[in-house]
Amino acid sequence: MDRQRTLLQLTQKMSAAIAAEDWTALAAINTMLATALPQMAAQGQWNSAEWAALAAARQMHNEAFKRCNQATEELGRKLQQMGANQEGWLAYALESEQAETGIQA
Repeated sequence: MDRQRTLLQLTQKMSAAIAAEDWTALAAINTMLATALPQMAAQGQWNSAEWAALAAARQMHNEAFKRCNQATEELGRKLQQMGANQEGWLAYALESEQAETGIQA
């Protein structure tokens, strides 16, 4: 296994998934990293290019973690807002239905 090439490819895939906000792809890449890193470590000493590729992968992984947390917080805010507005939406839907059918509840 060419550690440098593998790490650089995974780093590029992480970058693309972050840009696309493709959380499913990020989860798959995370699983690949978790599987590949112990195998890479078992191959022996790392050269400077491999260490640089590992550092780049670590930095991109940290960015992915940060973006996932931001997306989770944003989704939580949206869900909270939807829950807060639920009563108004139900009243609007009931009023709209009454206007269309002429039947009052």
